[in-house]
Amino acid sequence: MAEPASQRSSADPPPRTEPVEGDPAAGPPSTHVDVPFIAAHPVDVPLVPFPRVDESVEAPAQVALHVRLFGSHAFFRLWIAQVVSALGDWLGFLAITILAASIGSGSGGAAVGLVMSARIVPGFFLAPVTGVMIDRWDRKKVMVTCDLARAAVICSLPFVHNVLGLVLASLVLEVCTLAWSPAKEASVPNLVPTERLTSANSLSLAAAYGTFPVAAVLFAVLAQIAKWLGSIDALHFFKTDQTALAFYADAVTFLVSAFMISTLALPEVARRARAARSAKSAEKRIDFAQTFHELKEGWRFIFVNPIVRSVNLGLATGLMGGGMVVPLGSIFSTDVLGAGAAGYGVFITALGFGVAVGVLLLSVTQRRLPHARVFELSIFVAAGSLFFAASMSSLALAIIGVFALGVCAGSVYVVGFTLLHENVDDALRGRIFSALYTIVRLCLLIAFALGPFLSELLDSISRRVLTNRTIGLPAGHDLFLPGVRLTLWLASLIIFVAGWIVVRSMGSGRREVHADADRV
Repeated sequence: MAEPASQRSSADPPPRTEPVEGDPAAGPPSTHVDVPFIAAHPVDVPLVPFPRVDESVEAPAQVALHVRLFGSHAFFRLWIAQVVSALGDWLGFLAITILAASIGSGSGGAAVGLVMSARIVPGFFLAPVTGVMIDRWDRKKVMVTCDLARAAVICSLPFVHNVLGLVLASLVLEVCTLAWSPAKEASVPNLVPTERLTSANSLSLAAAYGTFPVAAVLFAVLAQIAKWLGSIDALHFFKTDQTALAFYADAVTFLVSAFMISTLALPEVARRARAARSAKSAEKRIDFAQTFHELKEGWRFIFVNPIVRSVNLGLATGLMGGGMVVPLGSIFSTDVLGAGAAGYGVFITALGFGVAVGVLLLSVTQRRLPHARVFELSIFVAAGSLFFAASMSSLALAIIGVFALGVCAGSVYVVGFTLLHENVDDALRGRIFSALYTIVRLCLLIAFALGPFLSELLDSISRRVLTNRTIGLPAGHDLFLPGVRLTLWLASLIIFVAGWIVVRSMGSGRREVHADADRV
């Protein structure tokens, strides 16, 4: 008996009727091959559902290559904007360093240090509040505004002739960067499917640091262009020396980035939309109590959530240990290995290649690896690699350890950001990533500033306690123990202890999840 139309679901296909053979209404015999009927749509129209950004859906074969690689067309455009912006950042960094040294009036080193401090110190005070604002405001407008502001400041630098002006400009640039970076990171999970977040973070890391050698080459090319433009009298007003051209090129990259981001359709989150509407209807004043409450909410989430707590601890200690290689590498190469400046250059190169290899390995294998376990293992291997490299007296063996440290550092960075993207709600991401950048800056500052000081302190202790700073080993061998080796060993021990804390914290988080599941 046929089912009445009123009782059929709207999702059910309508009943099919086959023409009777020989019926005149059937028309001429059809050569169409019969296929199973699909819903109420024509059989010759393939249906490909549009994947939600948070669902795991296999990409159809006809999807463009850049979408399969980057996860979405929107993230591809955001990544291009990041590449262009990062290229300009490195150009500006090189130009600002040279400009600071040239206008330092005989104290070039002090001027460079003062300008670099203006790029680091504000983050400790402004980044937490910036995170609160990012969670309230439209993130696309934040990024576009910051790019336009940085372009305007950069264009003014060729006409700055004193250190104070350069410090103020660096301060404004850093404030804009403090807002741009967390806004970008908080937007990534809204543009990329969950299973592509690891690849997205690998690509972001490549964009941030892989553009440095390109910027260095471009900076050298600008020197030749400056010589040619210097012969044109009509252009003298615009300052056509090498640093000025680098600033102009940097400004153009920010303008390009602002244009590309302005054309993106970044998903708006309901909470931010409600906050914007309520802010318009409320009285036009800053609620400091609410700002402080939201700031406290973000930091409390960092300490309460075991995954977020573990990621911040792992990234901080990993960067602290790996960062000590930069200021202490030259001392270790000279005093321990006897390789001098050339050995230090090989160290930095091995560290950079290691990071690149770690990022590539994760990009290829990220779908088959448990992110939390990889994060934990990478921290322990990083500690062992640093200890191995610092224990070696051979340049070749030390390079192997530094290379392995780079692989683990890249893995910790990429997987750490992926875990944050996966486990932090959109309403908190601005504050969490701003806090992360604050912690990262603090740890790098500790590594760069405390590392050499600690090395000198331990070296003086070694001279007083040990004869010729050596201890005897079995088989008649001696082990040289200068302060730089002891400092690197101490750094590896800190990383190892942090890894143990991360494992315990991650384990408590997994037990909480299992307990909640059992109660349900």
